[in-house]
Amino acid sequence: MAKIKYFYNPNSLDFEKVTTNVRGVVIRVFGFLSASIVAGLILMLVAYNYIDSPKERILKRQLEDYRTQTKWINQKVNTLNDKLADLQDKDRSIYRAIFEAEPMDIDSGVQYDANANYEIMMASNPAEQMQSLQARLDNLLEMANLQQRSFIQLEQLASRKKEFLASVPAIQPVSNKRLRKMASGFGYRLHPIYKTYKMHEGVDFTAPTGTPIYATGNGRVISAGPDRGYGNCVVISHGFGYQTLYGHMYRIKARVGQQVKRGELIGYVGNTGLSSGSHLHYEVIKGGRKVNPINFFFNDLTEAEYQSMRELAQRPAQSFD
Repeated sequence: MAKIKYFYNPNSLDFEKVTTNVRGVVIRVFGFLSASIVAGLILMLVAYNYIDSPKERILKRQLEDYRTQTKWINQKVNTLNDKLADLQDKDRSIYRAIFEAEPMDIDSGVQYDANANYEIMMASNPAEQMQSLQARLDNLLEMANLQQRSFIQLEQLASRKKEFLASVPAIQPVSNKRLRKMASGFGYRLHPIYKTYKMHEGVDFTAPTGTPIYATGNGRVISAGPDRGYGNCVVISHGFGYQTLYGHMYRIKARVGQQVKRGELIGYVGNTGLSSGSHLHYEVIKGGRKVNPINFFFNDLTEAEYQSMRELAQRPAQSFD
């Protein structure tokens, strides 16, 4: 049985029965439902923004693990990059200098700051992060492949080191123990015939006609005979980019194609060609460029003798050819 409700009417000073109509019921129901919906929406927004669901908590843990792993990989990549750059620097400045080899065209790579680049990378989305790491790994792989090819070449050079040491010009071409036969060094000198200053691309050793001339390193004779201003001349190819030239000979003993050893007799001092006196004109050619032969007498000179030889070679004297 439904309860009957009364209310006190101050106008009539009596209790009157509460009557409800359909319109009032609808309004009350609608108000209740509206308030419930609004309250529910507020609760949903609060829960959505501040309360994680079990699935969200799992995803957040996975994301944190991903960030930790990405930072670790990023630091490892930087460590590998630093070590590879160090190897490349040693390759250029030490290993290839030992074998006098031309440096390979190896890019030292981009240097990364682990912390700074990690923050920048993690600010991007996961797809961009993966692209960044992949690009850096590809760059490291390319540099590692280049460095591997360099080490293979260095290994080949090392296996030929003994041959290289025997072939590179390393002694004086005439017996000059007292260092009295050096007459003119490398550089601009007064030409004895033309009386003008010209580039003298070798060194002159004065010696009596018939003084023995020796090969300064192992090699193959590629030229032996008259050669314009050089007169009777011998050219030896030593390999490894080196050649030596011996000019103004009185008589040539070596022949084209002959394999000679360091210290082997190849001819005799003379005064042939464009020469103003009996002497040997000696040149060292490296990689097609004529260089100062004074730097290649290290096998038969002490430090003091070498310094004395340099001083003699630098005197502003007139050349003999």
